[in-house]
Amino acid sequence: MTPSTTSSLGLALLRVALGVVFFAHGWQKLTEFTLAGTTEAFRGMGVPLPELVGPAVAILEIVGGAALILGLATRIVAGLLVLDMLGALFLVHASAGIFVDAGGFELVLALAAGAAALALTGPGTFSADHLVRGLRRGRSTAATA
Repeated sequence: MTPSTTSSLGLALLRVALGVVFFAHGWQKLTEFTLAGTTEAFRGMGVPLPELVGPAVAILEIVGGAALILGLATRIVAGLLVLDMLGALFLVHASAGIFVDAGGFELVLALAAGAAALALTGPGTFSADHLVRGLRRGRSTAATA
């Protein structure tokens, strides 16, 4: 395998793994906790504007997780998920230390770092973004011919 292929496989693995985790957490906020419960939990944790932020985070994590799995709008979605995780880190988890069993920030830090890596590198070859880019290139070539 070429370095390009192995890098794209690595990015696909990262995208899918992060996408599954984000999707699951968003789904949990929507179905298990409910949007009302998520809003109240955010309020109790001191998150500003919980009526807006709670539902927005749930939707971002579900839609963003699915988009990462597909590799669709990867850089934008990953950037938004970085902001989501930085908010969680600084507003909720930092004061509890690193370990997740004490409410710490190890999971949100890992998710933020993974999302930041995707925002910086893009989705790789095995992605909807790559397919769309190829289709656009084909259309622009056909239009100029």
